Amino acid sequence: MKPINQVIINLCQKIKEREHRAPVTLHEFLTFASAEPHLAFRNVFQHLYDMIKSYVGAPVDEYPDDPESIHYVYYDCAKLFVEGVDHPFFADRLFSNRLVNNFSAFRHGIQQNRIYIFEGPHGCGKSTFLNNLLMKYEQYTRTPEGSSFETVWRLNKRELGLLPEHETNILLTQLKSLAGESPLIAKKTQRDHPLAMPGKEYLEVPCPSHDNPLLIIPKTYRKEVFESMIKDEDFKKRLMTEKEYEWVFRDNPCTICQSLYQALLDIFDSPAKVFEMVFARRYEFNRRLGQGISVFNPGDRITKNSVITNELLQNQLNSLLKDSNRVKYLYSQYASTNNGIYALMDVKAYNSERLTNLHGIISEGVHKVEEIEENVNSFFLALMNPEDRPNIGGAQSFTDRITFIKIPYILDYNTEARIFTYVFGEQIEKQILPRVLQNFAKVIISSRLNETSGAMSEWIENPEKYRLYCDRNLHLLKMDIYAGLIPPWLTQEDRRRLTARRRKDIIAESETEGARGFSGRDSIKIFTEFLSTFEKSGKLITMAMILSYFRENRKDLTGFIPEGFKESLVNSYNYTVLQEVKEALYSYNEDRISKDIQNYLFATNFEVGREAKCIYTGDLIEVTDLFFSSIEQRIVGADADSAQRLTFRKEIQNQYASRVLTQEIMLEGKLITETSLYGSLLERYIHNLKEKVMEPFLKNDNFRSGIKDYATDSFKSYDKRIREEVAFLMTNLEKKFGYTAQGAKEICIYVIDNELAKTFASPAA
Repeated sequence: MKPINQVIINLCQKIKEREHRAPVTLHEFLTFASAEPHLAFRNVFQHLYDMIKSYVGAPVDEYPDDPESIHYVYYDCAKLFVEGVDHPFFADRLFSNRLVNNFSAFRHGIQQNRIYIFEGPHGCGKSTFLNNLLMKYEQYTRTPEGSSFETVWRLNKRELGLLPEHETNILLTQLKSLAGESPLIAKKTQRDHPLAMPGKEYLEVPCPSHDNPLLIIPKTYRKEVFESMIKDEDFKKRLMTEKEYEWVFRDNPCTICQSLYQALLDIFDSPAKVFEMVFARRYEFNRRLGQGISVFNPGDRITKNSVITNELLQNQLNSLLKDSNRVKYLYSQYASTNNGIYALMDVKAYNSERLTNLHGIISEGVHKVEEIEENVNSFFLALMNPEDRPNIGGAQSFTDRITFIKIPYILDYNTEARIFTYVFGEQIEKQILPRVLQNFAKVIISSRLNETSGAMSEWIENPEKYRLYCDRNLHLLKMDIYAGLIPPWLTQEDRRRLTARRRKDIIAESETEGARGFSGRDSIKIFTEFLSTFEKSGKLITMAMILSYFRENRKDLTGFIPEGFKESLVNSYNYTVLQEVKEALYSYNEDRISKDIQNYLFATNFEVGREAKCIYTGDLIEVTDLFFSSIEQRIVGADADSAQRLTFRKEIQNQYASRVLTQEIMLEGKLITETSLYGSLLERYIHNLKEKVMEPFLKNDNFRSGIKDYATDSFKSYDKRIREEVAFLMTNLEKKFGYTAQGAKEICIYVIDNELAKTFASPAA
């Protein structure tokens, strides 16, 4: 064991290295700003955006080549709201897009003079969201990439005409002795002197408004100074032209810094001497101390004394500047969160008054402190229940400056399922067949959706044609879109009709949903009861158990769930597991399929009866009707007649000539196999092949028996081909779709015994 004194020494060294950040001169700060302008030139709004981007990372777009994309993407918010927190907040895809899009607007200067109110029903997790956001922001500000800086003055006593402290002490002692006072009285007088600061030749004056040190440069000269000092030409261009950096040239320093600058300039008549007294230090964010982050609960009383000062520091300034009116060290409570966050936890009780008091501040960006105007550029936010909207009140000019951001109950079934997994542990996934947990979540979410959807009805005019895949209200289809999925069972026509405008309309409806139905707490309570009902059986939990639970165990919940939804959910599940079994059975020659598509694309440029050597595969192609039909039947479908195939062929030739050849291959330098058209044809080709993959097995009773006996001694008695095919199927179901060995057997028997291949043999229409 190390001696205690050595332990203390090591601790002190670490604290000094990691936590003590001594101020640096303005010259040193500007040197840093010229090398790292993206860190130095940030206000609180840009800082928050960078924090969100740092924790969330790059989004995932499942359909990057979709020409109708609205960039409704997947953001992984786990690092921001789940990891390393006491109470995780699970942001679904809708809310994460809403949050990131609003914070991204900060980069464009849209944030000024607004208050952001996060509105949601009881039990949606608003408080958890805010607490986690503020905690991660506080942590971010302590990292090198999260650094922000504030101004601190060091007024040099010697430069201001005062003697060094030890000489002052001697002089004071002599003067007191001459006056007949005792040394004890002399010592008391020294201690009470307004400039008595042992060991320091300067008076440190922190900026209570946490001004960025860049603002001390007079506005008239900022553009010239920044153009000269910044080396990064790309950043310099953005700084000079983009709206997000307007504050750099527009904002004034706080009244205290401004008056200090002017007083010192009058004394020295030398800007250089003034700038020597300007220092920069890290802006320390601490919610508990109210530094940079202040959060008010509805029951927190409003402080009567709205003006804050420091009498000792004010006396020192008066003595040092020899004038009691030059610098008034006065500020308000809003100064502590200037360039920080001011948050109200629920708009009710005292917080209603606090919100009203923000009217003038948000409108003008300034706050009156006695006769002084105080700059306030904070990120103002509040949490609110929908029923508390009347508490806002105020004039129209104020309400126009409020941005409401919805935090509804979760509407993305993948996120709801993740909550179940978090609460009950990952081991529950081994007790439940794949997709069943998500389907339980869909039942919960169905209670939170509006009964009808104008956007969905405008898109899908005849929902009945999808009766085998979806419910009549299209809730299941809407849930897939909310989860970022475009289901494969949509017809090509409806897929084309899903334009960017329609997608925006569908996503926009989420703003009016999620305020009713089962709350988050209700959901966990219901799922807990469901688990306790069926997990004791020792069997894997199936879709049949979900139906049984809601039909028999909890009939009282029927009124919350749309009529016919549970039955449609089973149909949707049946289609999904059938596709999984087909995918697991399907073994194909990728090279052969790829050559077919490349040869077909090339051949569409030639008339029937010609011979041509494909420039992509090197194959010699005899362009005949038989050549085209053999491939088109696999892509379009065997039911397509000659006229339909000819129309399809002309459309493909037009896309190949107008976009693929001229733009993607010649201009972008892509290989034919990297083009969007090739990918689309490959997907359709494989899909149609899979549709027929189960036919040989459904007529073979040995195949079903082999599945039941898989991984038993009896399995060895089957012929080699059956053993290979069953083993191939089981292995793929486990690897590709997350089934256990038992689950894979059960789902295959389920598909065969319910004749799902026959049910979905043709389109529902």
